[in-house]
Amino acid sequence: MKGVAYVNGAFTPLADARISILDRGFLFGDGVYEVAAVLDGRLIDNEAHLARLERSLREIALTSPTPIMEIPALQRELIARNGLREGLTYLQITRGAAPRDFAFPKDVAPTLVMFVQEKSILRSPSAVAGISVKTVPDMRWARRDIKSTSLLPQALAKQAAVASGCMEAWMVDGDGMVTEGASSSAFIITQRGSIVTCPNSSNILPGCTRKAVVALAERRNLAVEQRAFSVAEALDAAEAFITSASAFVLPVVSIDGATIGGGVPGERTRQLRDIYVAFARATAS
Repeated sequence: MKGVAYVNGAFTPLADARISILDRGFLFGDGVYEVAAVLDGRLIDNEAHLARLERSLREIALTSPTPIMEIPALQRELIARNGLREGLTYLQITRGAAPRDFAFPKDVAPTLVMFVQEKSILRSPSAVAGISVKTVPDMRWARRDIKSTSLLPQALAKQAAVASGCMEAWMVDGDGMVTEGASSSAFIITQRGSIVTCPNSSNILPGCTRKAVVALAERRNLAVEQRAFSVAEALDAAEAFITSASAFVLPVVSIDGATIGGGVPGERTRQLRDIYVAFARATAS
């Protein structure tokens, strides 16, 4: 493992990065995380990610061991030390190491770790060809709005998708409505041209890229509906796509083996990806 990580106040070779086996993130998934994209060595929409990090921390009564305002400087230093031009930064805060007990420990220092990952985002083949999606039952806990490290249901969903030759899974609730992807926000574009995505609530994670894409679309007077949509409506859509920090905007060309929009990325989805890429470059920090 090459590269440099950040662990509890120190930069260290990734291969040497360590935390305690008693860390509550490891034992209970008692922590939160954020992923931000990097283009040309600069952070994309990072303020939105840090604002969401603060919210997630509040929701589980956890305090960052480093003031949030100081984190961007550490992220930039990590990017520089790794020579990262395009890819991702990962940040995780857990409640720290303590004797194993379900109740929150007292007087324990939280754990903060960060690392980076190279990834081709702009030239992703999936942006040209589109991706396939598999629908799966949404079996997650009731506070999906918290970006928790407890990701086993999402991992199982993603593995089910991969086993079926798909890149992403769309979670479906008991009423047959799509909530979101295993690691993305889900969108459709109706035959009438409306962009539809599930509204923010405890049922979904408030995606930062989702938020930006909705705002950018509305700024251009494109019709946006924040409401639930069913699998049946998705199968009848003119286009479909996903958004995430690690993928920006990716077209969906099939759902459960059924072709969407003729099996090729739609014009509106391509337009939204171009608009978001321009926004990302203009606002990178």
